[in-house]
Order: sequence, then C-alpha cells, then structure tokens
Amino acid sequence: MTEIPSREELVARATALAPLLRKHAGWAEDNRRLHEDVVEGLREAGFFKLRRPKRYGGYEADTRTLVEVGAELGRACGSTAWVLGVYSIPGWMACHFPDHVQDEVFDDADTRVCGTLSPSAMAAPAEGGVVVNGKWQFISGAHHSTWQEIIAIYVPPEGEPYPIMALVPISDLLIVDDWHTFGLKGTGSVSTVAKDLFIPQDRVLPLPAVLQGQGASQRNEAGSIYLSPLMPVAAASSVGTIVGIGKGARDAFLHRLPNRKITYTGYESQRDAPITHLQVADATMKIDAAEFHALRLADLVDGKAASGEEWKLEERARARADMGQVIKLTKEAVDILATASGGSSIYTDIPIQRFSRDIQAVNLHALMHPNTNAELYGRVLCGLEPNTLYI
Repeated sequence: MTEIPSREELVARATALAPLLRKHAGWAEDNRRLHEDVVEGLREAGFFKLRRPKRYGGYEADTRTLVEVGAELGRACGSTAWVLGVYSIPGWMACHFPDHVQDEVFDDADTRVCGTLSPSAMAAPAEGGVVVNGKWQFISGAHHSTWQEIIAIYVPPEGEPYPIMALVPISDLLIVDDWHTFGLKGTGSVSTVAKDLFIPQDRVLPLPAVLQGQGASQRNEAGSIYLSPLMPVAAASSVGTIVGIGKGARDAFLHRLPNRKITYTGYESQRDAPITHLQVADATMKIDAAEFHALRLADLVDGKAASGEEWKLEERARARADMGQVIKLTKEAVDILATASGGSSIYTDIPIQRFSRDIQAVNLHALMHPNTNAELYGRVLCGLEPNTLYI
C-alpha cells in the first residue's frame, strides 16, 4: 500500500520546492517549457500522483489539496503550477476509461497525461475503433507527457455527430513547437497533430457522458473523486494556480518595497507613501476574496463527491462562476501591484512582470474568462437553460 501524505505534508513539499522553481523560472520562459530539474522535483515530491488512483500507487487527493498545493507552486512560478494543474484534469479524465485501459495508462509509475477540452479534430468509424485527424492547441506540458487525452467530433454512419474523448500515447502524435506567447511562456503549451490515427474502441468514450460524471470504470467506488461531473472538477483543479500567481505578485512587490524610491518625488522609500498602503491593502483584500472563491469551489466539489448528492444546475454554473471570480479578482490585484512597481519593473529579471503577464494570459482562456463564466451563471440564475455543454 502506498503511504498517502497528508494535505499539510503535500503543501509543505510545495513550499520546499519554491526556490527550485524560482531558480528556473527565467529558463522556462526563455525555453518555453519547464526545466527538467523542475519536472524531476515535482516527481520526487509525489505531485504527479495527486489524481492517480490509489490502486496504482496514487494519492487520490481531494480538490482542496490541489488548490493549496497549486497556490504554493504558483506563488513561485505560475507556469509550473499551471502544468501540474493541467495534468490533474486529463489524468482524472483517464480514470473514466475501462479498467484494463487504466492498467495500461498507469503502468508507468510516473504517468503524466496532458490534454484538452477543445473538439478541434474529426473522428470517423473504423473496424474496432475510430480514425482521427486534426490538431489541438494549448497542450500544456506535452513535452513531458506520456499520454494525451483528446477530444474530437465523431461522425457516425447514422445519427448526429457528437464529441468523443479518447486516450493516445503522446508518441502517436506530432508535436508542433509553436508556443510563442507573452504569458505562461514556460508551460510548453504546444500543438499536437493526429494524421489518420487509429484509436481502439476501448480507448474512446462519449464526452457528454464524462461531462455528467459517467465513465466505464468498474473499480471507481462510491464517494470516489472520479464520479463528479467534469467541469466543476476542471474548474476547481485550476484555481489554486491563479491564487498562487496573486500571492507571488504580492511577495515580489513587497520584496522590492523597502529599497525602492518613488522617482521624482520626496519618497526615498516607496513603503512610506500613503498611496502604497492603499494599494497593498486593496490588492491583498482582492487576493483574499479570490482565495475564498477558490476554496468554496473546492469544498463544493469535495462535499458532493463525499456525499454522492446529485449536482444541481445552479451549482454547476456557480462552479464556473467561482473560477471566473478567482481570475477576475486576482488579475485586479496583480494589476494594482504591477502599476505600483514603476518603470524598472519592465526588466525581465524583475518577477512582478512575469506574474502580470501570466495572469493576463489566464484571463484570456476561453473556459476561464470571467465574463463568459459570469454570463453563464447569470443566465442560469435567470431561469434559462445553459447555452453550452461545458457545465
């Protein structure tokens, strides 16, 4: 039996990794992927086991643990925390496949599954499975992955097309090194391509079923973390990174504060200026509020999983709204701190500019954008049906 660390122990491990992450944050940005030492550090800390089933030596960590670990990692390097958060989502999705498929996927002690929720490929029926052609963008951590979860639109011989989810070894896909961005640069979120790729039927599931928390595994027990609907789990798996970016920006600002003057004023230390007091307080309160929404979301997902209660539509919509609020509030906080950091902060060796670019990149993510999620929540609150499958 694998000894499962407590949440406190896992968070402590994340804190201990912070110096390594900060050391290689610049390298990750320059090379547009995580440094191998960082990947190894995450492995040694056991973080690739967070969502791995216990029967394969994993921890089956609850969602609140993901949030708190992600926040500590994001405080040091947003790209590192982002990749780990992404791995936790398709890694969780892999646990919906038949048990013999999971046996294959988790045969590697350090399996890392990257993936997507975007149906940007087409699948056609073939004897014993499907044939897929297409391209997926924003595949974070692909360089260090062993498997990829993909989404494609399946066109059956009869009936309407519908989205499917499938698992493929990363070696079956072409990696296109096209990750040239202004934010989250170290995530290595490249594109992957499938050309006439045959996927056996047992590695294919209908996406609508997974969105509802319905899989093909026989060994996922009642109360398991794998029986929740996909979107609330995905939302809750992402928000720790965001809170961490906000805290990291504040750490970076306060570190420079005592020795930084406000140029062209009488303030020899920015710390003495009343405007600074207002800015730090305002940013901190926004980070605190963001953390409230992150933990409320995590506790909702964990509570539902433990009780087995059916999810209400309003709760599903609120899960996405909470995620949107985490991003909105964190971005507002980081914007305040970045604005207060002065012209010298535009140099790339000053961490505040990296946190600022990272949160702007997150804010643009299609499934995470605060406006999109707030609109969806308001739509449901007004008694209308959601206008998306992703809820």
